[in-house]
Amino acid sequence: MAYALMLGTISFFLAVIWGRPLINLLKHYKIGKQIRVEEPGSHQVKTGTPTTGGLMIIIPVVIITGVLNLANLLGFNYIGQSTLLLMGCMVLFGVLGFIDDLEGVRGRRAKGEGLMARSKALWQVVIASVIAAVLYFGPPELDYVGIPTVREFVRIGPWILPIAVFLIVACSNAINLSDGLDALAGSMTAVAFVAYGVIAYLQGQAWLVAFSFTVVGALMAFLWFNAHPAELFMGDTGSLALGATLAVVALMTGQWLLLPVIAFVPMAETLSVTLQVGYFKYTRRRYGEGRRLFKMAPLHHHFELLGWSETQVVQRFWLVSILSAMLGIALALV
Repeated sequence: MAYALMLGTISFFLAVIWGRPLINLLKHYKIGKQIRVEEPGSHQVKTGTPTTGGLMIIIPVVIITGVLNLANLLGFNYIGQSTLLLMGCMVLFGVLGFIDDLEGVRGRRAKGEGLMARSKALWQVVIASVIAAVLYFGPPELDYVGIPTVREFVRIGPWILPIAVFLIVACSNAINLSDGLDALAGSMTAVAFVAYGVIAYLQGQAWLVAFSFTVVGALMAFLWFNAHPAELFMGDTGSLALGATLAVVALMTGQWLLLPVIAFVPMAETLSVTLQVGYFKYTRRRYGEGRRLFKMAPLHHHFELLGWSETQVVQRFWLVSILSAMLGIALALV
């Protein structure tokens, strides 16, 4: 754990020192967030805020993980080679998110919309399928699941393949949907990685603990600039990469059943969008007029329109995330 915490600290300083230069670079090339017209009016002041800030998180994590794996190949025992899959997942989803961010800023759909939803979803499934195949067919075979109150892990064989694809895609989208308020997605994701880092520590997976806290350190550096009023947004570059990587970490611990608990708020955000769209379509078909369950989805916008300030929403969602993480760790122990 001391080693992991040290890596987290190094990751923080490695990320935070280039935060200001990154912001200036993004401003120079006018890579700024485009706020959709349907979002709350108070968000319009955020138009033009530099996005693709996920680079600030991904690059330090990749550098540290890559250097440690290189040292491992040279005969040192600093970190397990299994982190290469986590690093690959973060990079691939980060590239997809970066393309989506650029398309939303400068592409033909440059109104904050990014890539076409079907195209984006297809690439998410393709990348997730490759990662799931490596998890199942590569050594060791990670085809097991932990069930609360059951002492031993349960092997589920090839069923892990569709489950892994679903979890990776769902979690990447969940963090993406949560990235709508200053410091919201970053703070909740940091808590989730801490929770799974603790679970990995209890399992003796030192390399997974090290990777998890390396991500947490980089996230804390990002939050330094993403705190309200945000100077930098992570964009899909960060949200897709972090969500997918969190799912893979959960799969590697075998405690992926606890992912909806530990990442309760992002999952609730996703569910709110699903329910809102489904109910609107159902009522339009049934009554000829679409109705809404929430004032606006995702869920954080609903609470904003109820009168909560942006800071109140973020802090309260963050507190719920901490409680959910505590519950998740507790369930992993029983």
